[in-house]
Amino acid sequence: MAAASAAGSGVDPQWPFRPAGAAEVVSLDGLRDAEFGDTEAELTRRGLLRTEDQACGPTLTGPGSVSPIFVDDRLVLLWLDDPASTPEGITAGAPTDRVRAAYPGAVGLPAPPDSHRFAGLLARDGDRAYLFLHDGVTVRKIIAGYADWARRLFDEGYGPC
Repeated sequence: MAAASAAGSGVDPQWPFRPAGAAEVVSLDGLRDAEFGDTEAELTRRGLLRTEDQACGPTLTGPGSVSPIFVDDRLVLLWLDDPASTPEGITAGAPTDRVRAAYPGAVGLPAPPDSHRFAGLLARDGDRAYLFLHDGVTVRKIIAGYADWARRLFDEGYGPC
């Protein structure tokens, strides 16, 4: 994942979670006019990506609750911070039982032994997925995008950038 850049991924979730419509809604196609597979240049040209002040990489314009992750100049993942949600209304802070009800086919991914990382629930639909990182009870972080990249991020680890 060294080729990937992410911004704003260290925001702690807040309870209670907010329903869909309260903020940015990220589908498995992407966000607003930013779709998975778009290039950084396309997003910048359309005014959707800011490349100045790149502490952790480029950021999407707007409220700042969704951060892009690019690989080989293509948008592959979006990191959702509270209050961004899935179309089903799942946000950071939601109970994992609610995730399992909304995504009954989600596959559990145990946290690596002797790590301080979260466990995951990978809800895959074709080549796209949501990765819900959780502490066993509560969703702490959500990543949306290409399923293979979401799984790779989980397997290889992640950081604040």
